[in-house]
Amino acid sequence: METIAKKPKSPKPSVYSDAEINRKLSASEKIELLRKMLQIRRFEQVAFAKYQGGKMSGFIHLYIGQESVAVGACSLMGEHDHVITAYRCHGHSLAVGMSMNECMAELYGKATGCSKGKGGSMHFFAPDKNYWGGHGIVGGQTPLGLGLAYAIKYKGLKGASLCFLGDGAINQGCLYESFNMASLMDLPVIYIIENNRYSMGTSLERSSVFKTCLAERGEPFNIEWAQAKGEDVQEVRAVVQQAIDRAHNESRPTILEFDTYRYYGHSVADSKHKGGYRAAEEIEKHKSEHDPIQIYKRYLINAQLLTEEQFIEISDAAKAEADASAQFAETSPLPDPSAIFEDVYYEVDRGTEAGRTGKHFFND
Repeated sequence: METIAKKPKSPKPSVYSDAEINRKLSASEKIELLRKMLQIRRFEQVAFAKYQGGKMSGFIHLYIGQESVAVGACSLMGEHDHVITAYRCHGHSLAVGMSMNECMAELYGKATGCSKGKGGSMHFFAPDKNYWGGHGIVGGQTPLGLGLAYAIKYKGLKGASLCFLGDGAINQGCLYESFNMASLMDLPVIYIIENNRYSMGTSLERSSVFKTCLAERGEPFNIEWAQAKGEDVQEVRAVVQQAIDRAHNESRPTILEFDTYRYYGHSVADSKHKGGYRAAEEIEKHKSEHDPIQIYKRYLINAQLLTEEQFIEISDAAKAEADASAQFAETSPLPDPSAIFEDVYYEVDRGTEAGRTGKHFFND
């Protein structure tokens, strides 16, 4: 059995730091990428502890280990760029600028949550931030991401729809219908596959047929594709920026695949992830050699943009913010039972003529 070194190996300097999109970042902007990743990591750790303590129920799909993908991609968003994702949505939510308070309160099912306590872990939303949520149906968000791209093009806007999905969604039929329409109609959608290798609990090799990677499935649809490492936030930014440029300037789709890894189970209910369908040594190897936060931290220190003391300070601040969000959630009120009738149908909630009369599709 391979022995895992306790001390992480020193990585090679990221060649993607020289990519134009990364060279343009100021020192404070580079630090902000680290801050975002640490906020996600600490939020998820606190949420996990509170779940284990019986403070919340339902499902939680932790994003720990994948932080660089969400942060790298969402850091590139412009005014008319939109994001939609699946059920492992906490990281994307914080990456687009949602607050820990509204996210943690939603996990607790409280009225102060981003979805008023009605959505839970898999359904964070922030339309004001062009964030159209997590979705609990595997692959169900992929045609919705296509619809966002259609709306962008229909309105004549220069934007893109960033649609995140996991390797478990890659075999869903609606995804291939979306690929076909995206290419046929020249829609500015970017499908971002976060390949963490195991779907729910089945290895990629046992669940999918592929030659070299999943992204190449775009070839029959005449869609440009690329595969990259998801552990380097600068590599993520460089690769996603190319897709955004294609969407903005050519109104063409792209399929991207980022190799990444989740440290915990598919959800908190997945007790067999360690030592079951994947070896404990494999998990530890990824933690010690491929952790996105440690990789980027070492880059910043080597570039003399960060000290160990500053890293600890940023990490502690993120932990304190996460702890405070849990306290906020615990003291927030539950939704009033009458609220179950609200937020069901847009027309009724807003008292439009269609909502008042029931005449939505017909004039008589």
